[in-house]
Amino acid sequence: MTTVMPQSELAKKAIAWICEQMRERPEAKPARLIAEAGQRFNLGPADEDFLHRFFREHPNPRPDAC
Repeated sequence: MTTVMPQSELAKKAIAWICEQMRERPEAKPARLIAEAGQRFNLGPADEDFLHRFFREHPNPRPDAC
């Protein structure tokens, strides 16, 4: 059974996942990770736009920020 989460919670989980992937796969481009997160967390276009803006403004987020 799938649990329904508010979109903001999904975006938070996506940010955490992307940060983890950035640490594990430093060669991966942020845009590619955002696209993967969009599919993995079933994000809409507005959420993906938010992630693009977030990682543009924070290209190297601190580990405690994720």
